[in-house]
Amino acid sequence: MKKIIVAIDSFKGCLTSTEANQAASEGILSKMPEAKVVQVPVSDGGEGWLEAFRAAIGGEIVEVNVKDPLMRPIVAQYLIQGDTAVIEIAKASGLTLLSSEERTPMIATSYGTGQLVVDAVRKGCKHIIVGLGGSATSDCGIGMLRAIIDAFAKGGSWDDVHELDDVRFTIATDVKNPLCGENGAAYVFAPQKGATQEQVLALDARAKRFAMVSAKHMGRDCQNVPGAGAAGGLGYAFLQYMKAACRSGIDLLLDTIHFDDLLQDADLVITGEGSADRQTLMGKLPFGILQRAQRHDVPVMLIAGRIADEQILLDAGFSRVACINPPRFPLDIAMQPATAKENIRKTVRI
Repeated sequence: MKKIIVAIDSFKGCLTSTEANQAASEGILSKMPEAKVVQVPVSDGGEGWLEAFRAAIGGEIVEVNVKDPLMRPIVAQYLIQGDTAVIEIAKASGLTLLSSEERTPMIATSYGTGQLVVDAVRKGCKHIIVGLGGSATSDCGIGMLRAIIDAFAKGGSWDDVHELDDVRFTIATDVKNPLCGENGAAYVFAPQKGATQEQVLALDARAKRFAMVSAKHMGRDCQNVPGAGAAGGLGYAFLQYMKAACRSGIDLLLDTIHFDDLLQDADLVITGEGSADRQTLMGKLPFGILQRAQRHDVPVMLIAGRIADEQILLDAGFSRVACINPPRFPLDIAMQPATAKENIRKTVRI
């Protein structure tokens, strides 16, 4: 009996990881009903982070009244298991919370993420794992810090915040960028959040000022630590102010679910994402899964809604690379969930 692990990332705007995995499982079992299919919801820290962790460790979803990136009231969720909290920052500060016309990184704030942190601390959590992905902000985490100060600081400054002294933070991101400069948060990520070139320069200058003041005040400088530029500089705020440990999102999740143990007697892994190309090999989720599987000599099939650089992906070690959509398939139809599920089912009937 073949054992096949299905661990597909979300197809953004179309399918969650769980939905994609289920479709693949149905396709496999329709061809090989005797197969043992193990579904693993996955995320690298962005969309689906909460769902993946809940599947891995269980726990309770907590709902909190917070502010969205434009300070409008919304309800956001995070996960509690024991004294550990798991936060997906996109739930409170995500780009998907805004329409394309509302994307304004000069004013978008991470305040709501800070409110999630506050709630977790008040509920007694001592370890907070934060998935950094999909943010609408480029505020260096200043909004998040302000929310924490507003909740805990009687004197109105960070020095008065002591509730976090015994709390350990781990940030999960595969972004290695620093906070400032041409490879920093503003230059690399702010344009996709709606920033003009002039605003990019202003955001980068603001980040440099904030980092300079923070370093002078705290006696350490984390602006060049890998991951500082993640989520519009939220990575920097966690590193600088919370002394967070930074982990690869996919590695942290795969360690949590004991993925290497699952691979021991596996015959095949099927992974995937919405669009796969040479950038997949730059720390994205399918590549992290490939690296784990290679250590156990388990072949890995890669599926995606769009494929480019197929030979490069094959040369990297994927045993098979397959586009789920026929050539010249209309994008608007391909993005319909029912269509995507059926195309996944057909593709994995190996």
